[in-house]
Amino acid sequence: MKFVHSFLFVIACFAATAGYAQRDKAVSPLLNQPERYVYDKDLLDLSFHMQRREALREMMPANSAAVFFTNPVRNRANDVDFPYHPDPNFYYLTGYREPNAVVVIFKDLQTIDGKKTTDVIFVQDRDPAKEVWEGRRYGKEGTKNILGFSVVKLNTDFEDFISALKKYETVLITGTPKGAVNESRSKADLYDMSEAFKSKSGYPDGNINSNELRGMMARLRQIKTEEELVLMRKAIEITCEAQVELMKNLNPKMTEYQAEALVEYVFAKNGAEHVGFPSIVGAGENSCILHYITNRRQLTGSELLVTDIGAEYHGYTADVTRTLPVNGKFSPEQKIIYELVLKAQEAGIAECLNGKAFRDPHNVAFKIITKGLIEHGIIKTDSETGNYFMHGTSHYLGLDVHDPGTYGKLEPNMVITVEPGIYIAEGSDCDPKWWNIGVRIEDDILITRGDPVNLSESAPRRVVEIEKIMAGNKATGTTK
Repeated sequence: MKFVHSFLFVIACFAATAGYAQRDKAVSPLLNQPERYVYDKDLLDLSFHMQRREALREMMPANSAAVFFTNPVRNRANDVDFPYHPDPNFYYLTGYREPNAVVVIFKDLQTIDGKKTTDVIFVQDRDPAKEVWEGRRYGKEGTKNILGFSVVKLNTDFEDFISALKKYETVLITGTPKGAVNESRSKADLYDMSEAFKSKSGYPDGNINSNELRGMMARLRQIKTEEELVLMRKAIEITCEAQVELMKNLNPKMTEYQAEALVEYVFAKNGAEHVGFPSIVGAGENSCILHYITNRRQLTGSELLVTDIGAEYHGYTADVTRTLPVNGKFSPEQKIIYELVLKAQEAGIAECLNGKAFRDPHNVAFKIITKGLIEHGIIKTDSETGNYFMHGTSHYLGLDVHDPGTYGKLEPNMVITVEPGIYIAEGSDCDPKWWNIGVRIEDDILITRGDPVNLSESAPRRVVEIEKIMAGNKATGTTK
């Protein structure tokens, strides 16, 4: 079958190429307008990416250029790849979402191919045969028309361009791509471009600077523009709806993977292209594993289910965690731990103020949890808190679920999470009545010039609210 498939692929490639040539006069206006196939009308505008490049340029030193490679294609198994995801920095600066591309941004105006420009992007060419199998490409014209680049070159031209970088005092780069694979049928895949850059630029020595660009991008990306916040609000809204639907439908007959399927159905139904990260859906003993993603366990009626999930919408991801009693009612011990985590979270959110240190929300949450664990006899001294609360309370959020940032002072238009937790695994040095109680509550918080804004508040957090929603399902006598 593999031989037959390969043979048919070759025939199809010849047929497609010949067909394009024969139909060129009749349909080329359609084929050469990839913007016609941009179906989403709320993508970031090309002006956003142009402004982000300009903002980076202002940070760059004199007589410098910055080089950004996009992400490699990742193989899943044999001839099946994972769905492609561009490098977030590359996407942020370009809007380009295809593989095998490089962008070079200049501090000062340059003349390339007779045109004045401050950047040049190298992209893959149109390929009629491959587009039949893999989808339409932008090519040079599409990249110009849709993304607003004045100078677009094919990625096959990048190797010859590299020597021109030696004239700059500094060439900034965050690093070369990791995991790129050399495709024998491609003359300029990401592997080829990366290897050419390393061999011809003098990387990592000479005028190459691999230290400063990452910090520049962190300073840029930690402050969200209004356009970004629109997409983030959408991703968070979708995620909150998924959490509420799970509250309405959760029951002891389900498995972890059925709970996962429900929330990810809501994601897709509302237009999210991906999950921002593998969904964490862990019950009972699995509620005490921070990044549990196996999601195969059968639920039972007396346990808690931690759901740490995030829809990705046009590249931007949410990150919202709720902890639910599978049978719809918190036990006395579960309620004590839950209320303690909620108290810590609310205190942490209150600390999300302009000018506060990034670590302040964590510090106040940690103190509250420490005090509560001591009061309930779970620990005896402050030094034991880390046995049950072993992670930080906050991280930046954006194109990455753990977005880059400087971790300095909080500033308006930053979006951070506040997510304290308590995880008491079986066998812990405390009364067994607390064992296998894992609780995390996480919300996405917008820093403003005034009070913090909880962008994910539409997903209820309080015990009485959660139990009321879940009781509505049980009252019907159905399990939906």
